[in-house]
Amino acid sequence: MKIMTCPLNGPRNISEFVWGGDVKPAPDVAACADGDWAEYLFLEDNIAGEVVEWWLHAPSNNWFIARRNTLTDLIQATMTADEYFATHRAAGHDDTESQVANSTGGET
Repeated sequence: MKIMTCPLNGPRNISEFVWGGDVKPAPDVAACADGDWAEYLFLEDNIAGEVVEWWLHAPSNNWFIARRNTLTDLIQATMTADEYFATHRAAGHDDTESQVANSTGGET
């Protein structure tokens, strides 16, 4: 049985989780073309190696971030969105701040 650790609920069976896509900066919805918005919503980079992804723990409706190796399918770390974006900003990467605003209804 594969286990994933939910930051809110602890270790849980992988069947309780839903993949939500890559963590990536959202385009400005007021200024982007339809094609850019469709690309953001539906296309993924499909990187072989380490990726940072959105995951949902369905029973608790809790969205969080997981760092996973796509070659081994090993989940390397899980963290709340707040933890991820705080660390990301501290490292000087502000490009994904709009992603957390969109995922939380505008709250960062």
